[in-house]
Amino acid sequence: MSVKMLLGKKREMSQIFKEDGQVLPVTILELGPCTVAQVKTTETDGYNAVQLGFGDIKLTRVKKPLKGHWGKAGSAPRRTLKEARLDAAPELKSGDVVKVADVFAEGEFIDVIGKSKGRGFQGGIKRHGFNSGPRSHGTKNTREMGSTGAATTMARVLKGTRMPGQIGNERITVRNLRVARVDSDNNLLYVVGAVPGYNGADIVVRKAKAKRVAKADRALRKGK
Repeated sequence: MSVKMLLGKKREMSQIFKEDGQVLPVTILELGPCTVAQVKTTETDGYNAVQLGFGDIKLTRVKKPLKGHWGKAGSAPRRTLKEARLDAAPELKSGDVVKVADVFAEGEFIDVIGKSKGRGFQGGIKRHGFNSGPRSHGTKNTREMGSTGAATTMARVLKGTRMPGQIGNERITVRNLRVARVDSDNNLLYVVGAVPGYNGADIVVRKAKAKRVAKADRALRKGK
């Protein structure tokens, strides 16, 4: 399969017991089935790619251009639509369905892209780990910011000064998570470790770009 990426959503965390008694903390991801909306090639578009769609959506919420776009593929509209670049000419065609077992296998490493949980506007203690002020009698700056300016020769706040503000709700890529199990019947992927976002958040899962190297291999590369 030439596709190296799938769309899905985060489910919940769980654990898997191995035969030797080891317990693996895993995150359950629902990946696919993803429908191919469009196929792009170097002859027609200058590069190789496929557009993948995931998730159900009501027809009343789909605009006319997207209805026509999905109509050309002969498929019902999907909620999320993203493009996946390919190294070679695509083997798929519009309307094909890509499942989790077609792309990922147990034991390989993947990258998960998602949005972190939004925490709103927070102070310096929660956002940057600042220490709190004294809690003695008469103190009024228990959790407030201290001095943010410099000396008189620079009577302003420097750019980049850590201050209260928005935290969370950012695009995060977690690299080199190992696939513990592939459930092809339910389109589920069990990944060792944590994944950004809340339960039900949209995610993108791709094959790991920077492969993890074992300690023995690293020692050989260093000549030890």
